[in-house]
Amino acid sequence: MSEALRLRFVFAIIMSLLMTLLMSAWVTWLNIGLREDFLARWRHAFLAAWPVAFCAVMLFAPRVQGISRQLLLRFKRGG
Repeated sequence: MSEALRLRFVFAIIMSLLMTLLMSAWVTWLNIGLREDFLARWRHAFLAAWPVAFCAVMLFAPRVQGISRQLLLRFKRGG
């Protein structure tokens, strides 16, 4: 596995882990509040969402980075 692919893989794991932890907690809290079964429901939501988030980051991160680079170049040139 190339260094670039390894970096992309590790980035996808970390980014999807952090985003899924935060978003699944937030949406679970919005939906049910802090109930007795909050942690169990949060865990279930996280485990269901993380594989999807990981695949999304692996698929879309390179394109999003390219779009970000283009936007920054446009702003740097003044429009």
